[in-house]
Order: sequence, then C-alpha cells, then structure tokens
Amino acid sequence: MPNEKPVWDIVDQKKPAFIELSDRVWDSPELQYREHACVGMHRQMLEAEGFRIVDRLAGIETAVMGEAGEGGPVIAILGEYDALPGLSQVAGLDEQKPVKPGGNGHGCGHNLLGAGALLAASAVKDFLAANNLPGRIRYYGCPAEEGGAAKTFMTRDGVFDDVDIALSWHPTAFSGIIPPLTLAVTMMDFHFKGRAAHAAVSPHLGRSALDAVELMSVGVNYLREHVPQDCRIHYAVLDSGGMAPNVVQAQARVRYSIRALTTPDMQALVERVKAVAEGAATMTGTGVEWNVVTAMSEVLDNPPLYALLHRNMMELGPTPFDDADREFARRMQATMTADDIEAAHLAAGVPRADAPLCDTIVPLETRGVPMLGSTDLGDVSWVVPFAQAGSATYAIGTPGHSWQLTAQGKSPAAHKGMVHVAKALAGTALDLFADDQLIETAKRDLSERLARTPYKSPLPEGLEPQVPA
Repeated sequence: MPNEKPVWDIVDQKKPAFIELSDRVWDSPELQYREHACVGMHRQMLEAEGFRIVDRLAGIETAVMGEAGEGGPVIAILGEYDALPGLSQVAGLDEQKPVKPGGNGHGCGHNLLGAGALLAASAVKDFLAANNLPGRIRYYGCPAEEGGAAKTFMTRDGVFDDVDIALSWHPTAFSGIIPPLTLAVTMMDFHFKGRAAHAAVSPHLGRSALDAVELMSVGVNYLREHVPQDCRIHYAVLDSGGMAPNVVQAQARVRYSIRALTTPDMQALVERVKAVAEGAATMTGTGVEWNVVTAMSEVLDNPPLYALLHRNMMELGPTPFDDADREFARRMQATMTADDIEAAHLAAGVPRADAPLCDTIVPLETRGVPMLGSTDLGDVSWVVPFAQAGSATYAIGTPGHSWQLTAQGKSPAAHKGMVHVAKALAGTALDLFADDQLIETAKRDLSERLARTPYKSPLPEGLEPQVPA
C-alpha cells in the first residue's frame, strides 16, 4: 500500500543504512555482555544520526542510549544485538552448514531487532525536527537478553525511571502484538562440595558431589508433579567433578532455571528447589552453596498501549512479501517437521494455512496455545508503560534458537519485516507525542496495576551482571 503517514516515508528513505547495520551485526555474532563490536556499530549509527549518546548504562560496557529532541515526553524504543552460542550458519542456505563450526549465530534475530528499533527511533527524530515538535525520542541498545538479563539490572539501577513510554519488537513468524504472557525466572547455580577418595580402594572415605547433583535432579523431577502447571524447572550440569571414574568427585556444579507465571510464585518455587538441594546434600554427606546468576520478572500488560501499537500495525497492513520471499520460505519449511509448522500456528492462535510467510496481521485479542518463555523486558514493563510488536521475518514453523532462524537473518524477507515494524513503532511513537492523553491513559493503567501488586526487583541485593570470561 502507498505510505499514508509521512514518517513511513522517512523510514523508507533511511532503510538501506539500517539493513546494512543489521547484516553487519549478523556477521559479528557476540554473546551476552561481550557485544563490543555490535554496540560499537550501533553507537556509530547513533552518532551519524545526530543522537546525544550515553555509554555504559548501569555500568554495563555494552549498553548504550541515544536521545534526540527537546522538551515534551520521553518515548523509548528498545533494541538488542546479542547472539547465541552454537548457532553459526551460512546465510540463505536451506541446509545446516556453519560459517564457523561451534560458532555463535543470530538464532533469535537480534541483529534485526536492534537495527529495526534504531531505524524507528531515527525516523521519529527526523520527523520531530522537521516539524519543530517537542518531545524526546530515545534508542536503548540493550545487551545480554539471552541469559544475562541486562534490562533487569538496568531497570534496578534507574535507567528507565524518566521514560514515559517504552516500545519494542521481536522477529516472529506471525505479525501482530506479542501477548504479554511470559514467565518470571531465576537462574541459580548450586555448588556441591564433597571429599575426594579412591573410588575402589577407599570409597567409604569419599563423599560424592556428583551424586548430590544427580540426587537433586531426581528430587526436582518429583517436585515437578507438585507445582502449578505453568511452572518450568530445567537445568544444565556445568561441572561434573572430573573425568576420572576412579576418583570420587569432590565438587560439582549445576545450574537451574526456575520459572513461574508471577514473580511471587517463582520465588516460592525457588525456596522449594533450595530445599531439594539441601536434601541431596544431606543424603550424600556433602555441602551445598547456591548463588543467583540472574533473574527476570514477568511482562506486565498495558492494554491501552498494546491497542495503539496494534492499530498502527493494522494501518500498515501485512508485510509486502513477494514470490521470491515465499519460495525461499518454502525451501526453509522443507527442513522442518509438520509438527513445527502446526505448533507455530497453534502458538499464534491462527488456523493452519498453506502460506509459508505471514500474510495478515493477527487480531489483537487472539490468544494461541501458550508457548511461555522469559524476557528481561518484563522488568521494564513494571516501571514504564510498555508494549511489544512481533513482525514476520522468517518462515512459519521455524524453531526459535535454531540454525534455520540464523539462515534467514539476512534474507530480503527478514529485511522487509524489520522495516515494516519500524514504521509501526515510529507511527505509534508519533501518535503518543501528538496526544498526551494516550500517554496518561497508559500510565494510569500501569499505576492501577502497581497499586495492586507493587514492583520489587527479582535480583538479590548487591548482585551485579556476571560477564562471562
């Protein structure tokens, strides 16, 4: 459809540079808190676009903010640029082939997320300046969403305290509002300490930390039967105590992610998991200590703001994919199972169709089968009215965090989805600047929710971001 809002024209004029930014970030996949090259690329773009820049937000080296405009309300658009381990993949190829065996890859589309968010903020900046309108637009470059929860630390340290409205988006299979239904989570390490001994000559003198880890796993498996059905508990053994079976393992470490629909329920479940760990230590004669690695709250709903963002998506209509986009998407779908494609439709709450790419906007109140994860955007939503869009950038059925998603991260379809949602975000921001009542309504909704359930950071006091070595 022809552009109907002037800011959409600005997005189109600017898109080549931001598509290039997205592709350069895709080419430099970096993990949590180590996104030095990627934050540098975003900072260079902020500088080139004339934003006022603040580095090292909340003391985090790879977090950056750019602001433009004067006076008026502050509207923030949040982006990300971290990658995932083990998901290196040649772009545009419909068979698994890593660029670098065992290397990192953008298997969640954050290369698109950050560039698209910055494109929207830049277009709003230009519109405000051209029309001499009051208001400040900010872009927040947020690292470490994948397991690091940087935005939770940024929220705790007051980074968003003077923001009036926050918006974001995420690459998805279906275009529409991402339902504000996520799980609060705490990630914890449990360190068991035992006593080494010769496993054949003097096993009675040993106390196996690995046994304690295994018994904790058994205990948590039994616990799963007696928790609310939306809770999730999963784990990874980080240190099994050594490679020699003839030595009783004197130490072992296991990491648990403990999730629930609300932060209080999650925190109650954490205490039960701790009790299981203590029981495993008692049974094995070992000691146990634990520490929180990170934590995130659930996303808080804001119906007025979500409705406004959805209205802008409806004004735009579906992303204008072409036959070449659909042909590539079908080739990617051939690498997936029928169950993958069915699950994608169920999650979106839309009937099964043959289209390989989303050709509609999912209605606002549609709710599919919950496929619940966690995001550090949750904590942002508790301190500032927040809404998030999903924009179709990959073939329906593509598993999240997969080589197939990485393979589609530089495709023309992905670029179109990124640019399209930038228009929706920019249009929503300008609607908010133009009508203070929209902002007040969103703020009132947040205040009423906080009156019932005040926000408390899920992070233990004194915890700092843990930057991997």
